[in-house]
Amino acid sequence: MKAIVVMFDSLNRRHLPPYGAHDVHAPNFARLAERATVFDNCYAGSMPCMPARREMHTGRYNFLHRGWGPLEPFDDSVPQLLTEAGVHTHLATDHLHYWEDGGATYHNRFRTYEFFRGQEGDFWKGQVAEPEMPEDLKRVRRPAYRQDWVNRRYLADEADHPQTLTFDAGLHFLDTNHAEDGWLLQIETFDPHEPFFSYPRYHDLYPEDYDGPHLDWPDYAQVLETPEQVEHVRNRYAALLSMCDRSLGRVLDRMDELDLWRDTLLMVVTDHGFLLGEHGWWGKNVPPWYDETIHTPLFVWDPRADAAGERRPALVQTIDFGPTLLEWFGLPCPPDMQGRPLRETVASGRPVRQAALFGAFGGHVSVTDGRYVYMRAPKDASNGPLFEYTLMPTHMVARFRPEELRDAELVAPFAFTKGVPVLRTRGQAMSNPHAFGTLLFDLQEDPGQERPLIDDALEARMIRLLVGLLRDTGAPAEQYERLGLPAHGEPGEDHLQVRRQWAQVVAAREPVRRADYPDGPLSVHTPLRDLLADPAARAIVEERIPGLLPAMAGTLSLVEIAATAVGLLPRATLAELSDALLEQVTHR
Repeated sequence: MKAIVVMFDSLNRRHLPPYGAHDVHAPNFARLAERATVFDNCYAGSMPCMPARREMHTGRYNFLHRGWGPLEPFDDSVPQLLTEAGVHTHLATDHLHYWEDGGATYHNRFRTYEFFRGQEGDFWKGQVAEPEMPEDLKRVRRPAYRQDWVNRRYLADEADHPQTLTFDAGLHFLDTNHAEDGWLLQIETFDPHEPFFSYPRYHDLYPEDYDGPHLDWPDYAQVLETPEQVEHVRNRYAALLSMCDRSLGRVLDRMDELDLWRDTLLMVVTDHGFLLGEHGWWGKNVPPWYDETIHTPLFVWDPRADAAGERRPALVQTIDFGPTLLEWFGLPCPPDMQGRPLRETVASGRPVRQAALFGAFGGHVSVTDGRYVYMRAPKDASNGPLFEYTLMPTHMVARFRPEELRDAELVAPFAFTKGVPVLRTRGQAMSNPHAFGTLLFDLQEDPGQERPLIDDALEARMIRLLVGLLRDTGAPAEQYERLGLPAHGEPGEDHLQVRRQWAQVVAAREPVRRADYPDGPLSVHTPLRDLLADPAARAIVEERIPGLLPAMAGTLSLVEIAATAVGLLPRATLAELSDALLEQVTHR
């Protein structure tokens, strides 16, 4: 048995021709849809990048217990299970997060692997001198942003790009091993994840007259850019997606040449999508997981099924990918896996679940039945209690600090930790979902999720689905408390939350706009560090938002902070600050 998994990062289904995109040049995705089975209701689960990969390895949700982190000692890993069963598993990737502290246990589950450097500020090439950077609109400038401009010097030719090298390596594996039996090849590229860096041949597919500042790496924040700048970013994303399409076509060509369609399983997947101005936002992580980010494309070719070119409406998830591979190779799923093999779903459309769970650690906890989406916010602004459970205390790019571990305690095992107690530490969320409120949508009537609903009966039904999934996944007791849901018994009317949080829903959907606030020598458009350097301005800021200092001090203005950290700086407070700062300047 042979299997190929082609994985992209941040692949937005709404930008693919098989899902209705008519203005994106992606002929190979269209070609794939003719050869494979297309899934219309695939949802990611645990967000973002490495939590999603943990789901792919383990076949179970993890975002209720853990944020971004490595595979745990008690985790079942599908590549490792296959390797132990005699399948040669090989990973070719340019996904830099595998080599950071928070991802360092994933690639070693494969028997062999290759890694290509240079994506998204990967700390690759050493250069002491400052790199040349164009005038740009990047507001948050972390060290990785500088490093990315160092790296780009070495990626002038498409042949040297890590995406190209990753697919070169995957094709080399196929050329070497196509006549052998018993292998899994995972070709995984970081693209079309930001920055949206590609080459003129792809830019030319999306002609434009843009001559403004450079922008191909938007911040995860509300859109403050002009419509022309937004369109430019979308064109850059589309160009990179077209580059991904060309790489996909190389795989499809090789499958044709080597006659691999006859006996090889193919899965083309992603971890999540990306907001390109929809809902007034860039990126992910801060706002709720809207359809553009969580409703993902999925293509599966199973040579046992006569289902080329067919579509399946069944609700499937990332947790099903690993079990599908195990079934293909004739291995049973471990009892801790919650995902289901998709063999019969590919063949006949047989459902595997009634509802799907998704979210990020400390964020909204959401459920969908394929039509309705319910995003449950925490009951209050504390967003607590919140704990992480781990035996591998690392974050994305760093180990846990000693102060994070001083109050840690060893607690009783969960059902899926194989009798092993785990370390419980205080958790930190990427944003506070309470500021957005609890949301309810009907995707059939409102596919753009522009009109949130108040519907008590529907909310009650979705709460029952949500509570059932929380219990099935062994959610920690404090998650019920955080969300205001019952750990035992049936939920009732007192657990309805949309009406109670409607003011937050309305407020969060009002965008922050630069033009709403007058400019001046000292204003909400002035970088915060400059405001803090002025005693009078500092007093005004500290009086109204004392919790903002000193963590947010830097090049961001108060308008930009409000657009980034919803809830931390509400629009009403921003307006007060604007008036007070301008009045102070007037009276000098």
